[in-house]
Amino acid sequence: MVLPRYSKWIFIFIGFLGGCSSTPPKDTHDNICYLFEHDSDWEDAAYDAEKKWGTPAYISMAFIHQESRFSHDAKPERDYFLGIIPLPRRSSSYGYSQAQDPVWYDYQKDTGNWSARRSNIDDSVDFIGWYNYQSYKRNGISRHDTFNLYLAYHEGQGGFARKTYNNKPWLKKVAYKVTQRSIRYKKQLRQCGNSHYTPTKSKSNQPGNCNAPWPFC
Repeated sequence: MVLPRYSKWIFIFIGFLGGCSSTPPKDTHDNICYLFEHDSDWEDAAYDAEKKWGTPAYISMAFIHQESRFSHDAKPERDYFLGIIPLPRRSSSYGYSQAQDPVWYDYQKDTGNWSARRSNIDDSVDFIGWYNYQSYKRNGISRHDTFNLYLAYHEGQGGFARKTYNNKPWLKKVAYKVTQRSIRYKKQLRQCGNSHYTPTKSKSNQPGNCNAPWPFC
């Protein structure tokens, strides 16, 4: 059988689309079962990253919700001079994971995945798993400890080690929100008959509960 002249470009295009997804409707964001039902790419990516790096799927999905609300091209807001002249964006954060340019480069270099894109579901969720694994190795944070994982994700490994988050009460509140969402997602996975979900043992002090310090829990 002789393939059409342009068939190879069709396959390349299909491969490029792999991992791309429509943004889940807002009314699915509060239930991980609905998210996975809407697009199984999210489910596959979350559990692939969990197997590879150890961060539970429900934590990765809580991160994605906080960072981009599942928008593939999310970017920081742009300020305007005199209300009309656009100024540079506040950071290079982009995509589902809102990873900035330098740390995305570190991820690509460390994993060898030079074709990784921040607008790709698989790459973005894999990045979160990879970064949380760095938090585990460098700062000893349990991969089940959503609160501290998110603080390290936001502040960087060095910033977390220096406890820069202590000067940012607002950031601790955000980390608490992400923690609560991850707990909700975890409970939902138990109820919706998710075929991938198997409870894992956590070494944290309060398995399945909020690990944030008082007064955040």
